[in-house]
Amino acid sequence: MTRAQWWLLIVACAAVALVVAAMASLNMALPDIAVDIGATQSELTWIVDSYTLVLAALLLPAGALGDRYGRRGVLVAGLAVVAVSSALPLVLDSPTWIIAARGLAGLGAALVMPATLSVITAGFPEERRARAVGVWAGTAGAGCIAGLLVSGVILEYSSWIMIFVSFAVAAVVLLVASLTIASSRAQEHFPPDLVGSALSIIAVGLFVFGLMEGPHRGWTDAAVLACIILGLAAATGFVLTELRTPAPLLDVRLFTHRAFGSGALTLLFQFVAMFGVFFIVVQYLQLVLGYSPLGSSIQLIPLILLVMTVSVLIPPLVPRVGLRFLFTGGLAVLTGSFVLIGNLDPQSSTVLINVALLLPGVGLGMVSAPATHAIVSSTPDDKQGVASAVNDATRELGAAIGVAVAAMYGRKIEPVAAAIPDPTASTAVSDSLASALKVAEAAGPRGDELADLARSAFLAGMQQASWTIAVILAIGAVVAAFLSPGRSRVTKVREPH
Repeated sequence: MTRAQWWLLIVACAAVALVVAAMASLNMALPDIAVDIGATQSELTWIVDSYTLVLAALLLPAGALGDRYGRRGVLVAGLAVVAVSSALPLVLDSPTWIIAARGLAGLGAALVMPATLSVITAGFPEERRARAVGVWAGTAGAGCIAGLLVSGVILEYSSWIMIFVSFAVAAVVLLVASLTIASSRAQEHFPPDLVGSALSIIAVGLFVFGLMEGPHRGWTDAAVLACIILGLAAATGFVLTELRTPAPLLDVRLFTHRAFGSGALTLLFQFVAMFGVFFIVVQYLQLVLGYSPLGSSIQLIPLILLVMTVSVLIPPLVPRVGLRFLFTGGLAVLTGSFVLIGNLDPQSSTVLINVALLLPGVGLGMVSAPATHAIVSSTPDDKQGVASAVNDATRELGAAIGVAVAAMYGRKIEPVAAAIPDPTASTAVSDSLASALKVAEAAGPRGDELADLARSAFLAGMQQASWTIAVILAIGAVVAAFLSPGRSRVTKVREPH
């Protein structure tokens, strides 16, 4: 690679790592935030979820903006929004303002994520693109855990507000660096697809909102069901609209192309697994085994390194073994990892814990880079921003599904929470294991009994969630075996006219 290509790759990967890390970094700081600003449990949930919701809903239109107006310009604009939104909590620290700032950061992330991948695909020739995409995919996959590590270090030595400071500073530095990389845009311009953009925002936004609220409100709640059903209805309207539009936001016929369709589907399953691991294992390490935030983050470093290493090594193997082998094998490895995670308990051996933490890194590395490359390599050059957005949107949908499935603690603790006479304490116990342990700590002599019941409920929910995700991934492996192409060369779909 040339020096300019190395620099482009470094800047793009650093930018995507920043916005992915920002998605997860505040999870460890929520107890401190609650104490300092008086946020309720519902407000704490939205401090995390507002970022993900806005990011997921706006990815497709944001990717199209990069294709139309220039990918570097959209990347710079997104980093500027991330910088401003990360600085807002320094002066406006009420729960409402922090939720708003996180939503604004989600807008910036929606501009950044597809732009980082599309500048790489446009900036590298075909023979070097697979390896560059592999580095990007490995960085994006590991960014979430890297965010936990950074926040763990910050919380060990400083306050949660420094997490926002670090993201603001990093965004400014990357903004300046982004001004030095090459830009690209679509050569042929079509009218903007405003109807398709609106329908995509409504479909993804409502569906993800329903998935987020399901674990808290219950899956039979009228609002949850309405959001999911209306989101699916809007998605159907989006597909019908795009099939009839001369210049669609996303040519949905791309999903009939085996490499593109199987790549998108595999990424969906991959992020069900990744965020299932993140949601379950971090709580297990901290609240069952007693690790500190920094200690649990350090425990996940080998997983980060394994994901990145396998993601870089896998692309040269794709022509030899084919996508079918990698997609099916990777999802099968992830299935096995969740069977192991479902068997963890407070007495699990160090060997079993380490294997359960490392095995997902192999599976994630096997599928991440090939799936991403299959999507961008199957898409016309003028639609690389939208292709990158499809790649990112499937990741976000998978993440939302993974967290929704993993959040089974509440159903197991309901009988215990209902027996607590204090409504505030009862609500706290039913919200999360972390909240239950805080109530137990202040409950006096009966606190140990409550803590044991809460941990038992968490472990029961963790087992059920892990095995449910294992079943989902096993189904994904079977589907990938039938839908994915073998060793045949990935071909680019021509732009429809």
